[in-house]
Amino acid sequence: MARLKTGRHTSALKAHRQSLRHRTLNSRRARQIKSLTKELLREIEKKNASRIQELFPQFASSWDRAARKGLVHRRTASRKISRLSRKVRAVVASSI
Repeated sequence: MARLKTGRHTSALKAHRQSLRHRTLNSRRARQIKSLTKELLREIEKKNASRIQELFPQFASSWDRAARKGLVHRRTASRKISRLSRKVRAVVASSI
């Protein structure tokens, strides 16, 4: 079998490339969930029910996805979604 030029550590080089790719994806996901959370909280303060109903599914989906990918713990994601859903329900119920 022909030997590669890089020798024994080809798997380490590949793992490093993968870690760089994962880091950029994880930071992008983290920024997304942070910005969605801030935007949703802003709309809750304004009591804008229509905008809240648009944002909440995106918010919950992004937190669930982050938990699935291992970016945050699944219970952390669940707790965030639960607490904000109570606030969302309160605003939406008061606007009806």
